[in-house]
This record gives sequence, structure tokens and C-alpha cells, in this order.
Amino acid sequence: MKIEHFTSSTVSAEQVFYLWKENDVLIFMIYLDDYPYPTADHLNKVERMHLDSLKTEHFKKRYIVSRMILKYLSGFLKEKTWSSISTVKDKHGRVHVCDHSDLHVCIAYTKNIIALAISKMDLGIDIEVIMSRSVTSISKSIDRSLPDNSPSKNGSDFLVMWTLKEAYCKLSNETMFSNLNRKLDLSDFYHSSYIIDTEYLLALVTKSHPYKVSIAFLQKIDFLTLQ
Repeated sequence: MKIEHFTSSTVSAEQVFYLWKENDVLIFMIYLDDYPYPTADHLNKVERMHLDSLKTEHFKKRYIVSRMILKYLSGFLKEKTWSSISTVKDKHGRVHVCDHSDLHVCIAYTKNIIALAISKMDLGIDIEVIMSRSVTSISKSIDRSLPDNSPSKNGSDFLVMWTLKEAYCKLSNETMFSNLNRKLDLSDFYHSSYIIDTEYLLALVTKSHPYKVSIAFLQKIDFLTLQ
């Protein structure tokens, strides 16, 4: 496995339909700071119950923004109004678009960035700001062995392993805690790592191959004009 380097581009929500035709996985990076604190008006009862369980305003904001954008993009793909789309978390914490099992979803967060994957296959993703974590504070409790054929470049090997392990846990519905001391075994999976603008490290794990991936920043959606 190699690490691919991406120079980011920006796409509009209107382009998602065409990107979907050409790719198996769409990963949109979203600046949380682009959005003022949103209302929960377009969340359904189940979504609002989960919102109420979140402890901080930051977590609440990124939850609302990620769900609104997921609804909006799913509406484009299914040619429906975004307000008619509902989402739900299953007992493992995986996000689903209700009544559209062909849309596979995974969401990851780091700092002020949301990474939202919409895919034609099951997958797990994770994203981290490069060097944002203190290796010394968490590496004592985690197996830092990389899967076979993964790159090991000085201090970057820990972050590569961490993001791959997070992505694997999301795909397999396992907790990160249960995998801290376990060597990462991806022998039955396909996995990729991407460095984006030398600033972010993104990992993707799936059981399907080959796959074509589009990674781009998503242009701000003005939800106020959509009321």
C-alpha cells in the first residue's frame, strides 16, 4: 500500500450527481466554520434525541451540520427534496440514510473539519490533522504495528496506523477501545491512505476492490436560501 498525495479541489453540491456516476466513493471535506450555528428544525424526532445526548455545543453543531449536508447530498442523488431525507444511527453507531440502503455512509471529524463519505459499498474512514495528536500521550496503550505492506516513514507510521485502525473499527462495527492493544490485521480488507494538502491524513478501509475515489472540499451550502 502507498500513501497518495492530494492537492485539494473544491466542488459544489450540484456536482455530486455527476461525481456519483464516475466514482464508487465520494468523500467530501467540510469546513465547520463555514456554517453559523444551525437550528435543528430539519432534524426528525430520532435525530433530535441523539442531538440532545451530545454534551458540548461543538459536538452539537457538527452533528447538525453533518446531517443537514448528508440529507442535502442524498436528496441530489435520489432526486428528492433534502428535507424529505431522514438519517438514523444503528446500534453500532453507523449512520444510514433511511429507505436508501444503496447509500453507504461514514462520517469522521478532526478539529474544524467534517469528512463525509457517501459510497456504493460498505466502508470506514477516518481523518486526522497531521501531527495534531500527541503520540507520547496515547502510544503507550496502543499497538503501533502497521498492517503488511503499509508505509513506515519515521514518526508518521503511528498516525497512519491510528487512522487505519479507526477506519477499520467503523467498517467492522468494533470499538476503538477494544482494538487498542490488538495488532491491526487488514489481510482481508482493502485500504488506502491519503495526505491532503500536506495537512490532513485520511484513511479508507473496505472489503470491495477495485474502487474509484473522489476527495474534495465541499463548497458552502447556503441553507438559509433553502427554507
